[in-house]
Amino acid sequence: MIPSKENMELANLVGDWLKNEVAPVCGEYDEKNEFPEKLYEQMTELGLNIMCTPEEYGGLDLSAVAQTLIAEQLGRYEVGLGSAVGANASATHLMNQFGSPEQKKIFFDILVNGGWAAFCLTEPNAGCDAGAGKTTAVREGDEYVLNGRKCFITNGGIASFYCVTAMTDKTKGVKGMSMFFVEKGTPGLSTGKEENKMGIRTSNTCDVVLEDVRIPASNLIGEEGKGFNIAMQTLDQARTWMGCVATGIAQRGINEAIAYGKERVQFGKPIIKNQALKFKVADMEIKTETARQMVAHALTKMDLGLPYTKESAIAKCYASDIAMEVASEAIQMFGGYGYSREYPVEKLLRDAKIFQIFEGTNEVQRIVISNSVIGK
Repeated sequence: MIPSKENMELANLVGDWLKNEVAPVCGEYDEKNEFPEKLYEQMTELGLNIMCTPEEYGGLDLSAVAQTLIAEQLGRYEVGLGSAVGANASATHLMNQFGSPEQKKIFFDILVNGGWAAFCLTEPNAGCDAGAGKTTAVREGDEYVLNGRKCFITNGGIASFYCVTAMTDKTKGVKGMSMFFVEKGTPGLSTGKEENKMGIRTSNTCDVVLEDVRIPASNLIGEEGKGFNIAMQTLDQARTWMGCVATGIAQRGINEAIAYGKERVQFGKPIIKNQALKFKVADMEIKTETARQMVAHALTKMDLGLPYTKESAIAKCYASDIAMEVASEAIQMFGGYGYSREYPVEKLLRDAKIFQIFEGTNEVQRIVISNSVIGK
């Protein structure tokens, strides 16, 4: 599916902003582990927090393929920002697909007025095993009372709005999980300290704590007991986004390796003239382009409304593995300089690693893929 001219113009605008405004300063934010508030304000001005919000609510309503153009650009220039936009998009897709008209109006009004959202699934003892979550939601009259702790939540400390899974019936396992939305400022809602991460250090990641948080019963998204299914469908979308960003990391690795290879002279000629490095670049390009096409296939099925659970798992798993491999090969081509923080490729490796863990580890993705092919 081909993005419209307007979508392409926005993607190019975002690309120019990332190249000219973000790339020169992201290393400093990474080094200081400082939250780049100014960059988030600029992302909001560009509309990256409403790119999948429906037009009827004031959003940009970009197609899935158009969103990938932006996701890959974010992956090339600043992965932490790509993670933040992706987490916001996950909550947006969730609400757009499963929310009531009244819930959508509240949610999208917040986003259109500059807010960001977070998707709260992971818990201290429930990572890949999402069904082991301990957060509870107890119905009391016209309210639910939520108690629990979510961890590693992207946008946790900056969100205006949270989509939260909680157990409404612990005796039913995953069939007792429900989905709720909670607005920032609700009494009992708080956040923990920001994680000091290996990579994606321009994103905000922290715990989200719920202590006797009372919300209207109308904040239940969908029906009781449907929360796990909603979360899994949200992860399908999120995994495809992560595959896009990971492809961008790999492409940046190729670009940096080629540029350095043309400049670095050894034995009287640029090192890129050596056949061994030419073949290395060729392999990096083959794998990166393959990842890009896998992502495109998953997104096309998503845009057509076809099942794409297997395809999203393949795209995320393969693209993230390739991002790690290409980033490592780029460092190898730089030699000792690649190991120095004065050059950008070491940051690519640190940023890439989380994509093998995000939204279900790559081991979990292989379980999803094998179950789809073989059957459970």
